[in-house]
Order: sequence, then C-alpha cells, then structure tokens
Amino acid sequence: MVTLRKQYAVVRPVYSEDSLAEDHNKVYRQRKTIVDHMREYLTWDSKRAKNAAVSLLPVIGWMRTYRVREWLLGDVVSGISTGMVAIMQGLAFSLLASLPPSYGLYTAFFPMLTYFFLGTSRHISVGSFPVLSLMVGAVVTRLVPEVGPPANITGFEDLTQDQQRVLVASSVTFLMGIFQLAMGIFQVGFIVVYLSDTLVSGFTTAAAIHILVSQLKFVLGLTVPGINGPLSVIYTLKEIFDQITSTNICDLVMSIVIMMVVFIVKELNEKYKAKLPVPIPIEVFMTVIACGVSYGFNFKTRYDVAVVGKMVSGYESPIAPNMEVFQESAVEAFPSAIVGFAVAFSVAKVYSIKHDYTIDGNQELIAFGVSNIFGASFRSFAASTSLSRTAVQESSGGKTQIAGLISAMMAMIVTLALGFLLEPLPTSVLGALVIVNLKGMLMQFREIPYLWMRDKPECVVWVGTCLGATLLGLDLGLAVGLGVELLTVVYRTQFPRCSVLANIPGTDLYKDHKDYMHISEMQGVKIFRIPSPIYFANIEFLRDKLVETVGFNPLRVLKKRNKALRKINKLLQKKEDVVTAKELFGATDESGMNMEEQDRPSDLPFRVNWRAELPVDVTVPRVDLHSLILDFSAVSFLDISALKGLKAVLKEFIRVDVEVYIVSCDESILEKLHSCRFFDEEILTSMLFPSLHDAMLHVQDKSKDRGRGWVLGESRL
Repeated sequence: MVTLRKQYAVVRPVYSEDSLAEDHNKVYRQRKTIVDHMREYLTWDSKRAKNAAVSLLPVIGWMRTYRVREWLLGDVVSGISTGMVAIMQGLAFSLLASLPPSYGLYTAFFPMLTYFFLGTSRHISVGSFPVLSLMVGAVVTRLVPEVGPPANITGFEDLTQDQQRVLVASSVTFLMGIFQLAMGIFQVGFIVVYLSDTLVSGFTTAAAIHILVSQLKFVLGLTVPGINGPLSVIYTLKEIFDQITSTNICDLVMSIVIMMVVFIVKELNEKYKAKLPVPIPIEVFMTVIACGVSYGFNFKTRYDVAVVGKMVSGYESPIAPNMEVFQESAVEAFPSAIVGFAVAFSVAKVYSIKHDYTIDGNQELIAFGVSNIFGASFRSFAASTSLSRTAVQESSGGKTQIAGLISAMMAMIVTLALGFLLEPLPTSVLGALVIVNLKGMLMQFREIPYLWMRDKPECVVWVGTCLGATLLGLDLGLAVGLGVELLTVVYRTQFPRCSVLANIPGTDLYKDHKDYMHISEMQGVKIFRIPSPIYFANIEFLRDKLVETVGFNPLRVLKKRNKALRKINKLLQKKEDVVTAKELFGATDESGMNMEEQDRPSDLPFRVNWRAELPVDVTVPRVDLHSLILDFSAVSFLDISALKGLKAVLKEFIRVDVEVYIVSCDESILEKLHSCRFFDEEILTSMLFPSLHDAMLHVQDKSKDRGRGWVLGESRL
C-alpha cells in the first residue's frame, strides 16, 4: 500500500547570498559589551532580589506549594525507609573511608541539614557514597597508615590513630566543600558536561573494583594494611593471597550467607517493585540479626571476629580543619569534589526529568559545598548521593526533601540513643553489605560489547578510564579518562567523515552518493560536505580529502600548465607555428608575454582551452571538473589559521579554472569571512549561496553552454 505524503511547491528566484541581501533587508544585531553585561548583572530591583532569594534558598519555592494532605504521609514513610538504608550504608561506607563506623552516621545527618535548605533536587538522598568514601580513605591511609608512623603534620600530637584519621577525613572533606562552593559561586557548574556518561561508567566500575578489593580483608577476617598509589589493587591482592591461609572461617561463612540472602531479596525487590509498597529493607534485617547472633554467641571472644566496638554516643564539638592536611590532599580533594558533584547532579537530573521540575547545577555545587563544609566541621566525611538510596526515597513515596530530613533524624536517633546496640556487629557483615551493593556498578562491564559495536571511540574512553582508574588510582584515573575523552573529541573533529553529495532525482535533497541506489550527479561538478568545525588541526586533512575527492592536485596541475605555457611560448615565437597556435589556443596577441611563478597562472596574452587537444610535446593533466561546491551546513566555527588555509586551497582551484562555491554558511561564519577580509579579487562574495540547491541550479544554468547534463550513477556500495 502506497502511503500518500503531503507535497509542497516553492516558487522563488535562485538566490546567492548577495542577491538575497539585495531582496531582503538584513538586521545587524549589536553585540553586548562586557560593560553592558556588568551593568545588567549589577542592576537590582525587588523582582530580581526575590528571584535571587528563591534561587539561593530553593526550599522557599517548593515549601510554598507543599501539599500537606497529599505528600506528608509519603514523605514520612519514605524518610523512615531511606533512613534505615542510610544508617546501614553510613556504617558500611565508613570502612571505605578507613574511619570508625560511628562517623558514617555523622555523614548521614549533618550534610542533609544544609542541603534541605540549599539543594534544588527534591528526591536525592544526601549522604555517603562508596566512591567518594574510597577516595577519602586513600588520603586517610596515606597520611595515617595502619602500620608505621603518621605523616609529620602539626596537630597530630596527643591524638589517637582514630582521631588523626577523623581529622584527616574532615579536613579533606572541608577542602572538597571549598572547591565545590567556589565553583558554584563562579558559575562553573557546566564543568560536569566534560564527564560523559561513558567516562563516569568506566570510572565507577573501576571504583567498584577498588571497593571490592578493599573489603576482602573484612570478609576474610585478615589484617591487611591500606595501600595507596599506582597498582595498589595488585599489591593489596598480593597481601591478601599471602595471608589467605589465615582466613577467619566464621567471618567468611557469615559474609557469604549475608551476601546470598541480600542478593536474592534485592532481586525480588526489583522483580516485584510494582507490587511492593516499599522495598524490603533487607540490609537492616540482616544487620539486626547479625548483631543479635554475634552478641548471643560472643563471636568476638569465641571466634576472634572483629566487631564495630565502641560507638561514639552523641555529637562532639566542632573542629577546625588542618591547613597542612589541605596542602597534602589538594590533589585528591579536587577530583573528589568533581566526582561527588557529577554523580549527584546526574542522579538528580534523572528524577527532575521524571517529576517535571528543574535543577540548577551551580546551586547544586553551592549546596554540596556548604553541606560538606558544615558536615566536616562536625567530623563527617565526604557526602554526595547514592543511586540505590535515592531510588528507595523516590519509590517509597518521597515527594520533597522532608523525606531526607526525616532520614537524617533517624540517623540522629541512632547516634544519640541506639548506637550501643550496634557495637557487637561484625565488620565482615558491613564488608559483605558493601560488596553486595556493588552489583550495579560491576554489571557496567556489559557496556563494553555494546559500545564496541556502536561507537568505538566511546568504547576506548570507557576502557581507558576503567583501566587507568583501576591501575593508577581513582585520582589519576579520572585525569586519564578526561585525557582519553578529549583525545576522542579531537580525533572526531580532526579526522571527520567527509562525503560527496549527489541529488535524489525529483527533489532538492542531496545525500551521500554511496548511500542510495539511484542518485543523480552532474558531470563536472563535485559537492563536498564538511561535517565538522574547520580549525588549525584539521585544515590540512580536509585539503587532502578534497584533493582525493576531485582526483587531482590543483597546485600540481597549475605547475604543469605553467610549464606547458613555456613550451607554447616557444612555439608562438616560431613564425611557421603561429597560425596553428592561434587555432589551438585562441591566441589574441603574440607579444608582451610575462611568465609568473609556478604556483600562479602565467599572465599570457591569450586564453588556453586546456580541454582541447594540445601539441604532441605539450602534456598537462586533464581536469574535467568545472565546479566545486563546498557544503558548510555542518561547520560550526572557523578559526583564523584555518581561514588562511581555506583561502589558499580555494585559490588553487580557482587558478585551474574550477569555479568554487560555498553554501549553507552559518551567519557567524559569514561574519567571520567578511571581518577577516577573506574576499579579494580572486575569491568573490558571489561564490556564497544560501542553500545547496540554489548553487546547483546556478551551476546547471552556467553549464548549459558546455553541453553538460545529468547522468545516472549506480551505488558504490
């Protein structure tokens, strides 16, 4: 059955850019100066002050529209569910930060208090995140190793090892918050766009490998010192295998049982999530059971099982960050700030789209910066969000950050009144909970074949980031990933996929001549499409591709022609050859010849028809091309260096009698061409056309005198 499609017909003149400007008046916009922008930025009124207040305190915006009867119950249920998960994850992730478990409860409480007022996302659960915890833990174990003396830092005197570690973690978190706050104030939230989904996927997969290896010592009940730096994963595995015969069987069996049960229940949660009002908090149940069993059977003394031990009851007074730790950890704190924000922003963006509200990247930077500074002052470590925890908050009915505030209150209750109940909890249980929650990140390995089949440069980014972060560490690995990502961007623009276009018969559409079975190409015409910006790094590549497309090098042809003209000059000087030369070459005058350089056409008093038969001893490459059309529809910018190279290339073709046209230029490109004096006596503005079809109709009209017509070409598949 043939589908009837709408048709349209447009009758208008064939326009060049010059004729279009004559028939239609163009508006020349006046650009704002820096002074104009500053004046606008510094001008305030009541409306702008109100908008600024709502922007700085987003809680004002959504609290005004809060539907108490519809949302409050859902927020309460969600807050309780999320709070239980946040407490368990805080305890578990504190091991990644090499801190006592009780400080994980601090991270579940303090950052949420400030994010409630400053954050723009209504659904993310602010608290510990395994990747950030591991990055903080790397600094902690480097400055305060488990074996050996700590770093020579003022302020470590008279402190226990745990207190030194807490000071390092809080100082790193404080510096991380300063970085985030500064980026938010200076409006650089756009930096997250440089962390592509592919890069983040590879990076978090590598982080999952680091986390898995770091938790093996707890699951196996071994004493393995923290190792940092390049190849730390390999060295840690070596230490574990050296001690594998000392595995604590009780820890191992308990960990395996917990991982199996938690994994099965999580799969059931996922399968029946549409029927369950809230996901089953299996981590909470297993933690309670493990605490009871450990206490009842006295695992600590009977089986030498390491337990959480003394929990800090209540909250301690604020502490100031250590400046020397700032100096030692700045290199790690900055990538931690970027990663923490990137993960939180990407998760927040998913739920903002789902629930139809907007989030502000710069305000999110400010919110997380203040949250980390505030939390670090009370001994918490780096905060971001967790995808699993956020999913619980949203799926259990959470509508606003009131759910997050309630979850923080639950962490406070445990810290103030119920912490002692967690003291007999084996650390292997926390390690098992961490490992089983890595499933989502480790399953990202499945993306490799998908990326390889569909986008090989993206696959290179994923693999490069993952390998770099796994072998070199998370901080250096992030830098490696960014480097590989930028190289792929350079590769795509430096070596673009140029194509030759041809007309689909009966339409004004032009497509790659290799992609269609029946397509029309005009003899003597080439349409060359450039699908990328033109800049200093790719101008030579584009020139080579253009020469390859047309089948000849115009500069070489020009030199051959100038050499042939010397021979023609000698023939004209012979009296007996004058008539023949006039007939062959259309000579108009035999005197006054002036030979130019070989890369410019010679200034002779006659015009040579290079397509005619030449004397036997005069040979030049034949050029059947008479028109070259450059499609600039995909060219987004053109720099000065490339402009000079483009001008040289066009002149080479013009000097061998090939008419060059540029079509579909963006207005910014046109302005650049005029402002940089691109046009001269050889390159004229008449070569510019607003559309490809306009240029083709113009060429077709000029070609009638040459007797050229359309030919049907077969597919070159």
